[in-house]
Amino acid sequence: MTDSNEAQNPTQAARREESPARLKRPLIRLAKACGVSTSYIDQLGAYVEIRDEVLVAVLASLGVDASNPAAVSKSLLETECRQREQLVPPTVLAITGRANNVPLRCSADALVALTLALEDGTAYAGDLRANLRVHKDADFGEQLELTLPDDLPIGYHTLNVQVGGVQRRATVIVAPPRIELPEAVRQRQRWGWMTQMYSVRSADSWGVGDYGDLKRLAADAGEKSHADFMLINPIHAGAPVPPLQPSPYLPESRRFLNVTYIRPQDIPEYAALDDATRAQVEELHASVAAANDSAEPMDINASWDAKRQALWLIFSAPRSEERETAFAEFKRAAGPDLDAFATWCLAFEVWGAPWEENSWFFRTDKNSPAVAALVRDHHDMFEFQRWLQWIADEQVAAAQQAAKDAGMALGLMQDMAVGVHALGADVWWSPERFADGVTVGAPPDFYNQLGQDWGQPPFSPQYLESTGYRVYREMVHNMFAHAGALRIDHVLGLFRLWWIPRGCTARDGAYVTYNHEVMLSILAIEASRANGVVIGEDLGTVPEYVSKVLAEHGVLGTAVEWFSRVDNSPNAGDPYAPPEDYRKYALASVTTHDLPPTAGYLKLEHVDLREELNLLNEPAEQFRAEVQAEIDQMLALLVSCGYLPQEVADGLKAACAPDADDAETADREALIQRVVEAMHVMLRDSPSVLVQAALVDGVGEHRTQNQPGTSWEYPNWRIPLADETGRVVHTEEVFDLPRVQSLAAALNR
Repeated sequence: MTDSNEAQNPTQAARREESPARLKRPLIRLAKACGVSTSYIDQLGAYVEIRDEVLVAVLASLGVDASNPAAVSKSLLETECRQREQLVPPTVLAITGRANNVPLRCSADALVALTLALEDGTAYAGDLRANLRVHKDADFGEQLELTLPDDLPIGYHTLNVQVGGVQRRATVIVAPPRIELPEAVRQRQRWGWMTQMYSVRSADSWGVGDYGDLKRLAADAGEKSHADFMLINPIHAGAPVPPLQPSPYLPESRRFLNVTYIRPQDIPEYAALDDATRAQVEELHASVAAANDSAEPMDINASWDAKRQALWLIFSAPRSEERETAFAEFKRAAGPDLDAFATWCLAFEVWGAPWEENSWFFRTDKNSPAVAALVRDHHDMFEFQRWLQWIADEQVAAAQQAAKDAGMALGLMQDMAVGVHALGADVWWSPERFADGVTVGAPPDFYNQLGQDWGQPPFSPQYLESTGYRVYREMVHNMFAHAGALRIDHVLGLFRLWWIPRGCTARDGAYVTYNHEVMLSILAIEASRANGVVIGEDLGTVPEYVSKVLAEHGVLGTAVEWFSRVDNSPNAGDPYAPPEDYRKYALASVTTHDLPPTAGYLKLEHVDLREELNLLNEPAEQFRAEVQAEIDQMLALLVSCGYLPQEVADGLKAACAPDADDAETADREALIQRVVEAMHVMLRDSPSVLVQAALVDGVGEHRTQNQPGTSWEYPNWRIPLADETGRVVHTEEVFDLPRVQSLAAALNR
């Protein structure tokens, strides 16, 4: 580029915005016109300008050429002309109870034909032309404007506009202004459990917790502990064959379900197997069942290898006419996306993993003759993949029904991951949905000084806009089909995502904006249809306006006791906020899946772990002192608010000290339990409408489920549930444990 940057890093600490000279630059104007932020404020409040080279690469991923000054000028002109000449926006948002106007880029005297097809397939009967008027726009002059009728039903409709020989179609999204809390939540504060469902196993499990275990957990949680919801790890679809990706936050598709969690014995056809086939299934189960009693990290690959063979045997058994009809209806309703995912799974199994050298992923697409031949030659395996999704859907539905039958107000709370694997089914079959040449991550901050690259391709904002956000609508709808609540990981992604060009480090990225109003409105539609709740994970560096906008739309925020300091201070050792300072519209909890269980936290076990794994960027003793300062401040708050006697706080500090004697350490677990319960009682005194307890805190588990900053250095997402002694806790006994019952009683007080 011929123009030079004024700044490439946060050296101008006093500045908070771009200079007029920078804003006049064609590249900056082009980037902003395409939704690419050219500067940002980092976690420490420093002003940062994005380098030209990064802007050029990010624009290229959007299909915009900015490779030289002439290209910038041409692209800027084309972008401005496209906006000026667009007859009607491809996506139109209408909020009920408000005046909703749609600009039509045509002359005031143009002859316009208008039709509106409603979501149910019927045509809107009113006279749309009567709602046309001339509007003077400061940028576009006189033009026509359509005021949408105020009697349109909530949902997704199609507006057809024709002027002369030009015809355009727009998706009209009609949404309520906010997500109203369900009546049960409006009545009083509700509480529930958080669990990594794969970690809880029974005798019928296959070494890993499954949907059968989830069904039992949900029912027992409702009946025995009187909980109102259960937040589970993401259950998005993964790879079809080992080796499996253990992280539930890096799925192959967010549209479909993780079939490795299927319980074979709960499939209706299992009961009708002939003796020989049933014996085969039982033998396969026996080959991995012993792992259900082991507290060692789970072998997810051995589990799935055995279970998959059993599922094939059940799939091959005859189905009744009624069951065949149900399967056919599932396939019809799932549509082409199911075929796409099944084809990707088939290619993975027959041709190998997509990340292998010279992989089929890069040589084929949905139109390749080789792909059609693959499905034709292996149609039974293709059908097996579709069948697995049907069975998974049935079993998740059964778990949600069991939760509701047990009296839960909400039932399952599903977790939505930020994105999908770059070599997954969604990207291979529909690459146009994603920006090419970039991945999503986070810029440098206090905790990750090099930034983070999550390796996930982002949705293309242009694709979402041009298709009426259909892919996002369907994903949200499918998750709410079997849940009463939806948690969105990294909810900031609805507003903006940090795009990192291929070949760059996570430092060299730029924020790309999304139409959060449309996506929040889709959440409002689907939540209202399910009478559900949406929670946005807004922890960490989140601009103040984001939490404000979420609240305006009825999306609950997230509050965690270990992070909730006075004035949101980021400094370890600063005082913690009292419960009355928590937000009302929030899901409040003691901990998260990225922190150790509270027992491990109080014993500083995560300090030892991070030191062992070389994850510290400061001396271990300094980090240990910071964590101890956090614990001291938490104990001080619990004591000052009357939740914990001073002698218990003193006893815990003595029992957890490095030089503690045997008598003190013998009482340590009882003291830890007292503190854990006090922290949860304090949550109940907050105004937050939802309160959450982690199942690991209930049983006394010490080990963390996930250690951020590691991949295979630590067995993330493979730690089975165990109590304070290291003994495995099985599904059927969880809610009969005295320790769990005691915590539930504290929450039910």
